[in-house]
Amino acid sequence: MKIKVDIKKIGVSLLTLGCFTTMHAQQDPQFTHYMYNTTNINPAYSGTRGVLNVFGMYRAQWVGLDGAPQTANISIDTPLGNNGLSGGINYTNDRIGAMSENNFSVNLAYAVDLNDEYKLSFGLKATANLLNVDYTKLDIYDPSDSTFGENVNNKFNPNVGAGLYLYSDKSYLGVSVPNFMTTDRSEHDGTKLMRQKMHFYLMGGHVFELNPSLKFKPAFLVKTVSGAPVQVDLTANFLIIDKFTLGASYRWDASVSALAGFQVNDGLFIGYSYDADTTKLARYNSGSHEIFMRFDIFNKYNRVATARFF
Repeated sequence: MKIKVDIKKIGVSLLTLGCFTTMHAQQDPQFTHYMYNTTNINPAYSGTRGVLNVFGMYRAQWVGLDGAPQTANISIDTPLGNNGLSGGINYTNDRIGAMSENNFSVNLAYAVDLNDEYKLSFGLKATANLLNVDYTKLDIYDPSDSTFGENVNNKFNPNVGAGLYLYSDKSYLGVSVPNFMTTDRSEHDGTKLMRQKMHFYLMGGHVFELNPSLKFKPAFLVKTVSGAPVQVDLTANFLIIDKFTLGASYRWDASVSALAGFQVNDGLFIGYSYDADTTKLARYNSGSHEIFMRFDIFNKYNRVATARFF
C-alpha cells in the first residue's frame, strides 16, 4: 500500500504518514510569538494582564509547499471581578494538507498573591476538538484502498488540561499540559490511525530595563511529547521607547526568525514575524509568516500600571 507523493507535497505527506502508523510527533500548532499567545497552551495566563484581552493570530508555515500548515487563532480572556478569578475562551483552526482541525477551549484561572511582587495563577482548560480529513485532496496510489474510502467529518474528541503561571510586572514562569487525555483521533477497521498525546510546556521570560528608552526581554519555550525530540524556542526582544519591538528567535535545529511589533496606542499592539528554515526543507519553501493583533480593553477600576511586554 503506497501513496504517490512528490517533494512539493511534503505538507500533505505529513498527514499521509499518520494514516499507516500511530502518530507520535508533536501535533500542537507552533507559534513564533508564543509569549503573547500564552492562553493557547497555558490556561493559567487568563486574566493576568488585568484587563479584557482580545488576541488574534494567523500563521502560514512553509509557504510554497502544497498542503503546508496554516493556523488561525483567536482568544479572549478577562478577570471576573476583583477576587482573583479569571476566565477565557480560545478558538484555533489548524490546517495541513487534507486535514483540518477546529479546537474550542474554555479556560478558568485563579490567582493568589505570594508577596508584594509575585502572583501565582492556577488554570484549568476544557477543550472540544473537531477533526476533518478530506482524502480526495491526496494522490492515492491505489484508489480501491478502503482506508481512504470515507472522509472524516467533524470527529469529536474532548480533552482537559491545566497550568501554573508565576508572574510579576517584569517576570514570568509557567508550566502546562493543555491536553491530559491521550485520544485516538481516527481509526479504520479497528486500527488506530492518529493519536493525540500529552504535550508538556515550560515557558519563561524577564524584562530588563537597560535605560529609560530601551528594554530587553529574553524568553524561552520548551515543548516535549513522548516519541518526539524536545523542541526549544529561544527569543530576544527589544522594546524601544515603549512603542517599537524588534527581536530575533531561534527554534533549535529548525529555524531562525525575525520579529517586529508596534504599540499603536494604549490598547492596541500589532506584530509580525518571519521564519527561515535551517533544515533541508528550506530548499522547498520560502519561509513562514505570522501576524497578530492584541487589543486590551481597560476599565476605570483596573488599568495596567506598567507596559507588560508579555
